[in-house]
Amino acid sequence: MKVKIKKKGKKKSYNLITSWADVNLETWIKIIAAQTGTKTKEARETIAAMSDIPKSLINEMALKDVAIIMNKLSEIQTEKNTELKKIIEIEGQFYAFHPNLDDITLGEYADIETFIKAGLEKSMPEIMAVLFRPITEREKDVYAIEAYDGKIAIRAEKFKQMSAEQVQSALVFFWRFVINLSQIMPSFLVERTQEIARELKMKTSQKSGVGLA
Repeated sequence: MKVKIKKKGKKKSYNLITSWADVNLETWIKIIAAQTGTKTKEARETIAAMSDIPKSLINEMALKDVAIIMNKLSEIQTEKNTELKKIIEIEGQFYAFHPNLDDITLGEYADIETFIKAGLEKSMPEIMAVLFRPITEREKDVYAIEAYDGKIAIRAEKFKQMSAEQVQSALVFFWRFVINLSQIMPSFLVERTQEIARELKMKTSQKSGVGLA
């Protein structure tokens, strides 16, 4: 979408993201981080992240124009596809979501738990790198992925380019799994599992997140 901004008597067009599907994880993290400051900072950082309008120019915009753009961006965030896309492609390589969460290992779950405890907002690339791994075998919709070895730093960095929409869908899917898991976990693990579920629900239900219904 094009927006025209007038400066010194001249109008110039700038590009504004028109679909939440076009927002990557790196940008989404910036949008979430902006929510910790003042409302004016949130508006400035959000518009900067979702457009090519320079921050210096955003500061000079009329408040009513900022409000119009923020309302439009808010609408974009509500128009998203929440269906989990189990196979994704990043930089020419295919990755797939854990094929059966019922078989998740202690090591996989422990690392996700650690990342959530450290802060879900900043740890989403690492969580995605645990849940999505390179495909080793595939026959149509049936696939196998690499065994988990905990070495995710490089993959997590690549996953910053993952669609925010896909990340949200994966978090919702994992949240539902955790809810079910808490029903069968040993009693000494139930409390922490429920804490993880609450954290996932709270963080992904915020304005820039997905409502977990």
